Amino acid sequence: MSKMSARMSDKDLKDQGNKYFNANKFDSAIESYSKAIALNPNIPTYYTNRALCYMKNNRWAQAVQDSKAALERDSSLVKGHFYLGTSLLELDKLDEAIKHLQTAFELAKKDPGSYYDDTISSKLRLARKKKWNLQEEKRIQQEIDLQTYISKLILEDRDRKMNKLKKDSGSYDEVTDDIVKVEAEADKSVAEVNALFAKVDDRRQKREVPDYMCGKISFEILKDPVITPSGITYDRRDITEHLERVGHFDPVTRTKLTQDMLVPNYAMKEVVDDFVSKNEWSLYY
Repeated sequence: MSKMSARMSDKDLKDQGNKYFNANKFDSAIESYSKAIALNPNIPTYYTNRALCYMKNNRWAQAVQDSKAALERDSSLVKGHFYLGTSLLELDKLDEAIKHLQTAFELAKKDPGSYYDDTISSKLRLARKKKWNLQEEKRIQQEIDLQTYISKLILEDRDRKMNKLKKDSGSYDEVTDDIVKVEAEADKSVAEVNALFAKVDDRRQKREVPDYMCGKISFEILKDPVITPSGITYDRRDITEHLERVGHFDPVTRTKLTQDMLVPNYAMKEVVDDFVSKNEWSLYY
C-alpha cells in the first residue's frame, strides 16, 4: 500500500474507485474498492460497486460473492439483488437468478426514488425466457425420443412376427405373402406415427410469447390490458394492485397515475385473444 493510499479514508478510496470506474479502469477500481472494504467492511455499497466492476470484466463468480456480501449487510438493497440475479443468470443458475431479479423488481417499484429502470424488468424477462427455452428444448427432445421409441416398438413387433412365421413354417416360400403383409403393416404403422408427429411440428418449434403481449409488472401474458396516459400497457389486476399497495404513480415512467386514468386497451386485448386462440400453450407461459 502506497503512502498516499495509506492516508486515504475508506470514503476517499470509494471515491477513487468511482473515478476509475467512470474511466473504464475496472481493475484499478476493484483495487480501490478492495482497500475501502479492508478499512470498513460494513458498507454494503462498497461491495456492490466492486461487484459491478467484476461484472464488467465478466468475473461472474466474484460478482456473486460481493453481491451476497452486500445483501448480508442490507437485505433490501436493490442493486445487491439485481447484480446477484444478473450474475447468477450468466452462470445459468436460473431459479436463483429469477428469485433475486424478482426481488429487485419488487423492491424498486415500491420506492420511486430507488435505483430502477427498464433494465431490471428486461433482465427478469430474459431470465424467464432462458428458463422457458430450456424447458422447451427438453420438451422437444422428449417428443423426438417418444417418436423414436414408438417406431422402435413397431419394428421390433414386426421382426417378432416375421421370425415366428419363419419358425412355424417348413419353407420360406410358404410364408412369403404373410411376411410381405407383416412388413406392409409395420411400414403403414411407422408412416402413421411419423404423420402424427409431423402434425405437431409447429409445437416442436420453440414457443415464445412476444414481449408486447406480456405485462410489465407480472411479466405474464396480458388478460385485461389497460393503457395509461403515458402510453404504457399493463394488466389491470397488476397495475391496480400497484396503485393500491405501492403508490399513485406509473411504475415505468414514475408519472402520477390513478385508477380512473386507466383506459381499456381493446386493440391489445383483441391481439392477445387471437394469439391465445391459436396457441393454447401460451396460457401456461
